[in-house]
Amino acid sequence: MKRSERLVDMTKYLLEHPHKLISLTFFAERYDSAKSSISEDLAILKQTLASNQSGILETVAGAAGGVRYIPYVGKDQTEEYVLDLAKRIEDPNRILPGNFVYLSDILNDPEDLRRIGEIVATRYAYDDIDAVMTIETKGIPLAQSAARYLNVPFVVARKRNKVTEGATMSVNYISSSLEIISKMGLPTRALPKGARVLVIDDFMKGGGTLVGMEQLVHEFEGTVAGAFVLCEADIKKDKMMEDYVSLIKITQIDHQKKLISSEIGNFLARTDFDRI
Repeated sequence: MKRSERLVDMTKYLLEHPHKLISLTFFAERYDSAKSSISEDLAILKQTLASNQSGILETVAGAAGGVRYIPYVGKDQTEEYVLDLAKRIEDPNRILPGNFVYLSDILNDPEDLRRIGEIVATRYAYDDIDAVMTIETKGIPLAQSAARYLNVPFVVARKRNKVTEGATMSVNYISSSLEIISKMGLPTRALPKGARVLVIDDFMKGGGTLVGMEQLVHEFEGTVAGAFVLCEADIKKDKMMEDYVSLIKITQIDHQKKLISSEIGNFLARTDFDRI
């Protein structure tokens, strides 16, 4: 196999297996090439990914070592995308009764989901995430995309138990958007005890749903390693959760005036791109 062919196939394989340590022996046998040639190929890939700010290629020395691809989006690219997303969200036609915001077109768009998933994976690249959790239903695409780039399972808390999922652990929480007490549950076999979990939601007003997921994680003796929301509504309302990351902050919603204003959330300020 020519080097150009090896590079294409190697890149494809690494992109499909993020955060997985792959030995040089695996690639050497896959391409019937010397390890020295594989090392040269990986050096080319590492330099190309770094120069384009499109990923990190880590090498681990030793007999049990190898190479690991870490999804990464640079600060400039992230800011450019989030600014464009904020502008799109300011479309007054998105305002729904009750001052909710229509986001389904974004949550259903594969390109948006890919970009957001990579951005989330960049923020939590080195936070030892074991699983991603969300609550049905709109957060599911976000959680799935983030889990794909972190290469971890994702689990979905449900408001009603399903007989097909067996025994369930449940908690009551305050739904700040509806201002009522709600219930969410997760199958006991869905999340291992002691897991470090990234909780994700699409929209946050007061943070009650995030707090509910945090309580559910604690029932599994786990730890919330991070909390991410696509949009937060910063409309003079105290948040029930303080430690969270938002991509977009909506600063004004007026259903009668058909006015919606948004800006970049705290994502950039709370992401150490130099560390990554």
